[in-house]
Amino acid sequence: MTTTTRPAFRLADPVLLQRLEGLAALGLGIAAYAWLGQSWLVFALLFLAPDIFMLGYLRSRRLGALVYNLGHTYAAPALLALTGPVLDPPAYGLAAIWTAHIGFDRALGFGLKLGTGFGDTHLGAHGKARSAS
Repeated sequence: MTTTTRPAFRLADPVLLQRLEGLAALGLGIAAYAWLGQSWLVFALLFLAPDIFMLGYLRSRRLGALVYNLGHTYAAPALLALTGPVLDPPAYGLAAIWTAHIGFDRALGFGLKLGTGFGDTHLGAHGKARSAS
């Protein structure tokens, strides 16, 4: 008699959950930007702008991870949005673009970087779960 094991419930996979969370953040960023009624050309031009934070890797992996993570945590656009009462609509629009970008990265499996290398993230190596060997 052969026994089969049931596959693990896929939705309980933390990497998948974080990718879905990223997809939700991407959707919310786009929805917020649409609600603000700002220029879609500006959205398209600035969508990849947070990747400028990768320039820290020109100095070292450790500094690269630090700088990249500062630009790819949801706290950064949240702080920018908090300046909205002072800077008004542009701050909200930039925060929405930034949030959408981070969500897009997370949905693709690009998480916060570890100091060991660009491909090593909190989601695993390029978003793939690490094996526990």
